[in-house]
Amino acid sequence: MRKLLNTLYVTIPNAYLSKDGETVLVRVEQETRLRVPIHTLEGIVCVGVVAMSPPLMAFCAERSVGVCFLSEHGRFLARVQGPIHGNVLLRREQYRQADQDRDSVSIARSVLSAKIANCRTSLLRAGREHVSETVNRASIQLGQSLRLLSSAATLDELRGVEGDAAQTYFSVFDELILHQKEDFFFRARSRRPPLDNVNALLSFLYVLLAHDVASALETVGLDPAVGFLHRDRPGRAGLALDLMEELRPILADRLALTLINRRQVTPGGFSRGESGGVQMNDATRKEVLIAWQSRKQEEIQHPFLNERIPFGLIPHVQALLLARYLRGDMDAYPSFFWR
Repeated sequence: MRKLLNTLYVTIPNAYLSKDGETVLVRVEQETRLRVPIHTLEGIVCVGVVAMSPPLMAFCAERSVGVCFLSEHGRFLARVQGPIHGNVLLRREQYRQADQDRDSVSIARSVLSAKIANCRTSLLRAGREHVSETVNRASIQLGQSLRLLSSAATLDELRGVEGDAAQTYFSVFDELILHQKEDFFFRARSRRPPLDNVNALLSFLYVLLAHDVASALETVGLDPAVGFLHRDRPGRAGLALDLMEELRPILADRLALTLINRRQVTPGGFSRGESGGVQMNDATRKEVLIAWQSRKQEEIQHPFLNERIPFGLIPHVQALLLARYLRGDMDAYPSFFWR
């Protein structure tokens, strides 16, 4: 089993990252703030005005350490990666199956079945903690959506079922927020820019998850850009978005609710910009990143492998299982169902 390594998140404005032997140095105003051995890292995420030396970029590429640049608002800007070492035969098979509607429908149905089931599990767990008739009705509706998926024959039909299920899930998401209701409320999903505190938090967590999923796909030799549910579009990591679908409710949505309900994030950490979008301040971003890293260290029983693994390895395991399916080693892709 792959070892869970760390991701270095750099959020200090005007920080400069450089290489010193086998070590990553983080400097601020010529003062060294941090030294991290490269062998302990699987990724580096630079948030805001953060610079990196070309030698360090090359070193990260050589050691297969992914580098991701985000804006200060958490919007994805770019990824830096080294030469692709994946099996060319695996990628050719990925491209062939992505071009076949029947194969794409099969994988997309597996992904969406897990996504809707995980959303439903999240609601059922919330229902045990906070009884709500509307949440119970939404859980029942999501169960009906799961049944509809089995009869959907095209990608458009699958997307229609998924769209209805997402609307049902998010229609009761506000009821899962139990504290700080005046400042943390959810009316509808909004992006580019997020229009309230909850959407700002969700968007930032989704970007972090996208980074981890894309890195996992590259590690096993798959092309993150060529998806089965999310079709090809320049600049879009379609397969990463596919695999994210089943993991959003578990890794991002639940963490957002935990941070709010435990008051680990507060209204003072959010502000509205001139464009109307809401953004987090540096202190809040750091709090979220600490919680994200902590969440990745927690262990869970993987339903297919039947062994305990850290949450942070789930993207890698799912990417590996998808690769095995595409190679023909498995009869179907076993998506991740949260228990």
